[in-house]
Amino acid sequence: MEIKKKYKVGYTDGVYDLFHIGHLNMIQTAKQNCEYLIVGIHGDAVVEEYKHRRPIVNENDRKRIIEAIKGVDRAEINRFRDKLKLWELYHFDVIFIGDDWKGTDRWNQFEKILAEVNVDVVYVPYTKGISTTGLRRKILDGDKV
Repeated sequence: MEIKKKYKVGYTDGVYDLFHIGHLNMIQTAKQNCEYLIVGIHGDAVVEEYKHRRPIVNENDRKRIIEAIKGVDRAEINRFRDKLKLWELYHFDVIFIGDDWKGTDRWNQFEKILAEVNVDVVYVPYTKGISTTGLRRKILDGDKV
């Protein structure tokens, strides 16, 4: 993936439950394209609000895992998902998000809002073949798949 310019402060976020290679790929790609990387971790209550289930790994443990990754300069537990409010807290100049969100109403709206404060949205290729949902399913099914 080739990004046109190197950014000063980058931001990415996610749940990072059952941490897997797709999560690592996102964080590493983000870090390769910015000098300072902030990684937001969706808090347990936030996840429960939009996924209607709590993460398997609690927010404090998920934060510790993210903090331990080479290239993560700052990790924060987020209590909301509004990207403009997050920008007001962290003042990033780029946000990295999986390309599976590209073209969605939610991210089309975020692109417009973030453009007003000169924040670029960079879509990172989704790692095919791995997802937390898939891992949860394998665990629950006893890996019968």
